[in-house]
Amino acid sequence: MSNIKSLFATRLYHAKLSALGKPIDGAELLTSCLVIADDDEAGQDWCEANDFAGYTSYASLTDLPWRFPIFADLVTALDAHVAEFAQDLQFDLGDKKLVLDSLWINILPEGGIHTGHIHPHSVISGTTYVAMPEGASAIKFEDPRSAMMMAAPTRIKDARDEMKSFFYAAPAVGDVLLWESWLRHEVPMNMAEDERVSVSFNYGWE
Repeated sequence: MSNIKSLFATRLYHAKLSALGKPIDGAELLTSCLVIADDDEAGQDWCEANDFAGYTSYASLTDLPWRFPIFADLVTALDAHVAEFAQDLQFDLGDKKLVLDSLWINILPEGGIHTGHIHPHSVISGTTYVAMPEGASAIKFEDPRSAMMMAAPTRIKDARDEMKSFFYAAPAVGDVLLWESWLRHEVPMNMAEDERVSVSFNYGWE
């Protein structure tokens, strides 16, 4: 009999944020995101200058856990999820640990997109979902080997998830997704009339 193995696995962690750490009040988190977005003139200016649809605090605010206590609670929960994912990945962290190095808000209106990208200089990246109206975009992950497939045929329509060239994760409010930061991903156009709100983050090895 043939012996076929799966090598060089790409892992995607998907869980309820409330499964670990202190429960997070979703309504309070959403209100906090909207208040910050409304007050953050520097972030608004950056988005306008860079033709960024909607709002992100990525380039303007680095102290969300200090500004609103609920973000401090969020970090505590994320630390627990990242620690669990790191065990699954079988990382040997030595005498260092994975530490949050950035946390930012994303508000994507109807018609907005986040184009394909990776998160350089980080180990684990992720997003937790605050508002996902009906019709809001899933997040799309790309096989990192795509550039090396050359003349390979496409996959069959009902290929197993681990064999697909692209995978769409459709998280619900209160979910958290984690992946290794080198994994290319994007958010296709938001087709919902209401805003898609999320909080993204990076963890480094320190």
